[in-house]
Amino acid sequence: MIVQNNYYQRSGFINSANEFSGGVLTTFNNISQYFSLKNANKELAEENAKLLSESKSFYIKTDSKVFYHDDTLYRQQYEFISAKIIKNSTNKRSNYLTLNKGRKHGITKDMGVITSAGIVGIVNEVSENFCSVISVLHKDFKLSAKLKNNEQIGTIKWDGGDYRFGKLIDIPTHVKPKLGDTVITSGYSTSFPANIMIGYVTDIKAEKGDNFYTLTVYFSTDFNNISYAYIIRNILKTEQDELEIKAQHD
Repeated sequence: MIVQNNYYQRSGFINSANEFSGGVLTTFNNISQYFSLKNANKELAEENAKLLSESKSFYIKTDSKVFYHDDTLYRQQYEFISAKIIKNSTNKRSNYLTLNKGRKHGITKDMGVITSAGIVGIVNEVSENFCSVISVLHKDFKLSAKLKNNEQIGTIKWDGGDYRFGKLIDIPTHVKPKLGDTVITSGYSTSFPANIMIGYVTDIKAEKGDNFYTLTVYFSTDFNNISYAYIIRNILKTEQDELEIKAQHD
């Protein structure tokens, strides 16, 4: 009755009610936008995986007719499967990630994992719906890598320090690396295609008498801020593995 019969109280009540309802609507809208953004990110990741799978960069030249490009035949070698990262660590000596894709999605052990920024790790264990990934930030992780500007091959690893930096070793001292040089995958591993980003050289050292440099590499992937990843399926991996095993036994 006070609100209904007095202008001042009625005006104050209406303003307060509008503020309250506006706050509720704003909160509801923010929540809706949050879940919409999650769906949008998921759809974007899946679309990016599809585009990566169709990219000519991940096809190999072949004599099997798949498609022509500049009068050369190509056959697809790699497929990309989008996945959500549901667990991750960067503060241990041996770090792992858990992804929400597993055996029923075609995931198997030793598949490479990347983000749009660069490499992440290699699938270690697989269940029906999930997989565990050995992170680049793991004491036992090693991967063949190269300097983009001169194609010199080395090995990338993590020394257990700052999660933002790794080491590129086995680069001969007769090579002249430069600060800022790009480091990419060599393609010598069946888990990763060539030319996937790893990072940038930030420091160059060689102990007296050493024949190899140790390069500090700033990882292009921010391991403390990743939500989606792409799991790489090498369609020709089994064939290549069998051939290499046979060659070792000959």
